Amino acid sequence: MKTWKAPCYAALSLCLGACTPAAKTPSRAGVEKRPFGATADRAAVDLYTLTNASGVEVRAITYGGIIVSLRVPDRDGTLGDVVLGHDTLEGYQKASPYFGAIIGRYGNRIARGQFTLEGRAYSLATNNGPNALHGGLKGFDKVVWQAESFKNDKGVGVVFSYTSPDGEEGYPGTLRATVTYTLSDANQLTFDYQAVTDKATPVNLTQHTYFNLAGEGAGDILAHELMMKASHFTPVDSTLIPTGEIRKVDGTPFDFRTATVIGARIGGDDEQLRFGGGYDHNFVLDRKEGDSLVPAARVHEPRSGRVMEVSTTEPGVQFYSGNFLDGSITGKGGHVYKHRNGFCLETQHYPDSPNHPNFPSTVVRPGERYQSTTVFAFGR
Repeated sequence: MKTWKAPCYAALSLCLGACTPAAKTPSRAGVEKRPFGATADRAAVDLYTLTNASGVEVRAITYGGIIVSLRVPDRDGTLGDVVLGHDTLEGYQKASPYFGAIIGRYGNRIARGQFTLEGRAYSLATNNGPNALHGGLKGFDKVVWQAESFKNDKGVGVVFSYTSPDGEEGYPGTLRATVTYTLSDANQLTFDYQAVTDKATPVNLTQHTYFNLAGEGAGDILAHELMMKASHFTPVDSTLIPTGEIRKVDGTPFDFRTATVIGARIGGDDEQLRFGGGYDHNFVLDRKEGDSLVPAARVHEPRSGRVMEVSTTEPGVQFYSGNFLDGSITGKGGHVYKHRNGFCLETQHYPDSPNHPNFPSTVVRPGERYQSTTVFAFGR
């Protein structure tokens, strides 16, 4: 097994991008915009294509801020799409378990769709058994965002913005959110989240891309090697709500502090794995007081040679091993997405934090600014 090696930073840059040789060809970096259809209520949706100097490409749409494709090089330098999704907007509207989307107001679950804030009880839609999940029936993944592209010294990108009205999906306050996607010439994809509110409200934004570094449609992800900078995780009950305990990973199938094949222990006789149908748990990242952007995870896919490293300002990351993919969704290119054909690394605050005072708070109040950054760096 490989041991964790801290990535080299240059102005908070991960080594995977920074250490990849620069392209010898003239720069192709830029942003293109074109239509991507319209929603059922006739709202126009646009597609933004971000391309860096070496041809790495991100395509994202204004519906849900969804990343519809991400083309990165394998060990031979051949570009390939590594994210699950659909070829059309209709696919995302009809059959999408949050493929590639911005999640909000609250990523992950809130128990029974209820929380109390400043002495007032709030009720949310329960859309995941007895619980609220990923913002409700119409979360940020199902709205059309405003968008503006840019090109600067950090790379090329697009700024998505959305104003969530007071009471939307049961949440208090008018929340103005922006999420900026930036693709650098070092093959880093950065997500910068910001939000302000006029009433106290819980906020937990994240990104829900399903990855398969062997290539979209290439089968399951069980041979991927995962390493996470996490000595603890938050155990859950049978409905995947945290119990409130912060448990050490020592001696459990949740110890990814050294590189471990995802499939090595996923079928083990462990109550937490049974509850999740595999991995669907929040990992508590190792960080010291004053830390900002820290290493969170590293994934290596041996067939393609692709590597992805994740760093974040968030305290946790939800590792989801695609347990609920069951072959009922046909995605891009006619590929049928079967059990564990993709994985997610959702950087976040902990699930159900509004109901656990011992968890880091997710409450944002008037005059405060919610800020979060996550970087996905690709190499080989």
